[in-house]
Amino acid sequence: MAFLSDFFGRLGRVARGQANAGVDAVEDATFEATVRQTVADMKTELNKVVRASAMAMSNYNSLQAEYDKYVRQSDEWKQRAGMALDAGNEDLAKKALAKKAECDQQVNSMKLSVEQAQATSDKLKQQVAELKRKIEDGERTAGTLVARKNAAVAQRKVSEAMAGVGSADNAFAALNRFEQTVSKEEATAKAFDQLASAGKDDDLEKQFAQLGTGNVDSALEALKAERNAAKNPPPPPSYPKELPAASGTVSTASKASEKAGA
Repeated sequence: MAFLSDFFGRLGRVARGQANAGVDAVEDATFEATVRQTVADMKTELNKVVRASAMAMSNYNSLQAEYDKYVRQSDEWKQRAGMALDAGNEDLAKKALAKKAECDQQVNSMKLSVEQAQATSDKLKQQVAELKRKIEDGERTAGTLVARKNAAVAQRKVSEAMAGVGSADNAFAALNRFEQTVSKEEATAKAFDQLASAGKDDDLEKQFAQLGTGNVDSALEALKAERNAAKNPPPPPSYPKELPAASGTVSTASKASEKAGA
């Protein structure tokens, strides 16, 4: 049971993490619209407060009007009582004073309600003015926040590009991965080449290779000599000329000629 509890707890954390990451991604992609909507929501709240304040102020105005009415009636009945006394009619004066007492009772009973309504109205006016000021500040702040956000995102993308990290479609990161892939293939090819040459006597192979190269070189020199001989044949052999006979001596050829003439 403890294992299952820990498993589901970890699974829940992963799910919450994924959900929060998704919400962050959506909010990041729609940051400007979200900020603007927040200001719009503040205006909506302000409208609600204004309507509530208007109702409270209307109630205060009604109470104040009713209160003022009884105050005026009290003064009027007092004046009438004085007029009755001046006329020598005390009974009428008493009736007027009784009416004045009723008005004074209404004034006294409404006084506390009117004061409370007035305090509430004044407070609501201050709150509405404060909310309006905050909304004006919010509208100015919204533009600043959007500009700061765009600048921060641009700076982050530049830094990621310079570091070769970041999103999967980052061209710099892709190029680094390609380079790593090629390096890995080169290392693999080198390893196979080392395996293929294992057990060979490199010095012996080089000696035989040099022997083969020497035979080729000798054949090349012989071919060059043959072609040079064909292009420049040797001159024909020269025979010595016949020597003249010594004095007092007749050459064998002269004697033979004389015999032939006889």
